[in-house]
Amino acid sequence: MTALTPNSAKNFILDNTALMAPPHVPEILLHLADEAHDLWERTEDELAEIGLPPPFWAFAWAGGQGLARYILDNPSAVRGKRVLDFASGSGLVAVAAAKAGAAEVIAADIDPFCATAIRLNAEANGVGIEFFGSDSIGTDAGWDVVLAGDVFYDQSFADRLMPWFATLKTRGADILLGDPGRSYLPKTGLEPLAVYEVAVTRALEDSLVKRTTVWRFA
Repeated sequence: MTALTPNSAKNFILDNTALMAPPHVPEILLHLADEAHDLWERTEDELAEIGLPPPFWAFAWAGGQGLARYILDNPSAVRGKRVLDFASGSGLVAVAAAKAGAAEVIAADIDPFCATAIRLNAEANGVGIEFFGSDSIGTDAGWDVVLAGDVFYDQSFADRLMPWFATLKTRGADILLGDPGRSYLPKTGLEPLAVYEVAVTRALEDSLVKRTTVWRFA
């Protein structure tokens, strides 16, 4: 098989996904994997051969769905503001922010395939989103709001996030998090804003529905 590069990402995404609405955010269309388990397992097996990182961009994770739902239902959280969607994946939360009237939306993810996935998903929803492909932890471009869905799945990653979020909060940014009870979600310093029951893919999760909370970093 020819090694997959970011330049061929568009064809790969279109060949392995279908345009559909996530269960909890029917207003938004995304290029998502039809058979999550098949794509996930196949890309894991072929990772070294085709050079594709795990395709987080092909799924609407519970934390992102909950956060996107909250943004659409509470557009004042982002309307007229500069928004960063951190670890954006498919761009679901970024699309929600753009639809809710954010003045500028930057989707950040270190997976170069996300650049193509987010561009395709932005086009499908008729919104404009900028993409930032470098590690944004520790940086500050003056965003008014930072959105992060499903980011507390790894201890070392969470340990890097919390000081950064604290610094941004002290500076005046609003930090909103969507989380379905991941292991490394902080136990303190968060204010709950909403709770949703989000349908998810059983092949990737331990249940068919994940109780997902939207938190504000306090």
